[in-house]
Amino acid sequence: MFNNRQWLFWLLVAVVASRLLTMFSVPLADMTEPRYAEIARVMASTGDWITPWFHLNVPFWGKPPLSFWCQALSFKLFGVSEFTGRLPSWLATLGMLALVMRLATTMADRRVGLWAGLIFFTMTLTYISAGTVMTDSFLALGTTLSLVSFAMVLSGHKRGWRWGPFIGLIIGLLAKGPLTLILLGMPVFFWALWNRGWKTLFTELPWGRGLLLTLVVSLPWYIAAELKTPGFLDYFVVGEHIKRFLDPGWAGDLYGSAHSQPHGMIWLHFIGATFPWSLVGLAGLVVAWRHAGLRGPLRSGLADSRIRLAVTSTLTAPVFFTLSGNILWTYVLPSLPFFAVLVALGLSALGETQSRARGRAGLAAILVVPVIATVGGLYVSFDSQTLRTEKPIVAAYEQHATSATPALTYVGKPPFSALFYSAGAIRSITLDDLANQRRDASSCLPFMAVNRAVIENFLAVCPGAKAIARSKRYTLFQSPAAHSLSDRSENP
Repeated sequence: MFNNRQWLFWLLVAVVASRLLTMFSVPLADMTEPRYAEIARVMASTGDWITPWFHLNVPFWGKPPLSFWCQALSFKLFGVSEFTGRLPSWLATLGMLALVMRLATTMADRRVGLWAGLIFFTMTLTYISAGTVMTDSFLALGTTLSLVSFAMVLSGHKRGWRWGPFIGLIIGLLAKGPLTLILLGMPVFFWALWNRGWKTLFTELPWGRGLLLTLVVSLPWYIAAELKTPGFLDYFVVGEHIKRFLDPGWAGDLYGSAHSQPHGMIWLHFIGATFPWSLVGLAGLVVAWRHAGLRGPLRSGLADSRIRLAVTSTLTAPVFFTLSGNILWTYVLPSLPFFAVLVALGLSALGETQSRARGRAGLAAILVVPVIATVGGLYVSFDSQTLRTEKPIVAAYEQHATSATPALTYVGKPPFSALFYSAGAIRSITLDDLANQRRDASSCLPFMAVNRAVIENFLAVCPGAKAIARSKRYTLFQSPAAHSLSDRSENP
């Protein structure tokens, strides 16, 4: 079964297609997905393709615009929805999948290429990120293109692939920024050191024209962004890339908070991100080490310069971010394509796909993440209290509101999911201002969403308000003013 290439191909198609199911149905949950989706929605509606906007008159300097460009374009082509916001990440992951399969096929055969594709797409982080509004998928696409292209050049496929490292660098610079230089420079440097490949590195790639192309395509946006919103380069380069890396509790983040974690935590993230194949890979190493007959193939495999490049490419992200305590698990995503290639080659060398029992174990490893993620996603799709999303609040407001009803008002700062689902038509008011307005106008606003932590204080200000809908964090109240507006609209 697992040696049948046609069977492997259709299994891969099914796994990839399964990710589409929950992309339609799962609401955007605060804060990452709706924040990025709202930034892209504003870009699409305003036509401002230079500056991503975090809030009105607040530019978003945290990321370059490539992911927002793709999401905004998807919104303009197919309409604004959860699915269209997530579609670009799915397509970026398909690009990485194709590169993984091509590299593994070139290094071994078509069957190993299909295995590498299955392993890559069914890792926990890959499967989740493939259907998520995020920027990391585009960074990983850029680094994967660069390093796979270099490996293809090492395989003798120079035509076209010689330009891949520079195109990938452009993608990375426009998706994430200068971090791309680290994630590409480190694996290539240590590969050259390990393989004594300095001559190959400098003679096989068109460095002059490639770097010129990189500057011509990527630099104009950086210049335009700084000219339009001065201060961008200082915050983005110095703050986001240096201070965030060095200071786990960096307080200068304009758009959130630091992700302080113990140094070395990135390795646990790597194990979780590559589950279940991290366990399979570890088991394979143990088997190879305990059996003297398998140590030879392992050593001979490491003599292959392309395998050495895959090893350094796998280790770069976790090694680099070991030095930082300000991390997220998505930071290891660029490592996953090459880890998948290594595991597929290792399983092939060890004969793990030959026995029936091991074949069943392989099928279980392939299905565990897609099945759990899909079932879990479908479950939360029908339970609005599970996720931190304001979709049910906005939907309830739209159901009750009339053409004469003022905009939905959040008591306090509205979450990004509320802004996204209302297309930005949200007002906000503090509880103190609401109390003052109550004394002045003798009425509360018609529809107000209130955080559950301050409901008692709110009802002291608006005692006649009635709860009509709930999300995980907020309750939507309808005030007596809403009834009078409804009566006037029905009886002009």
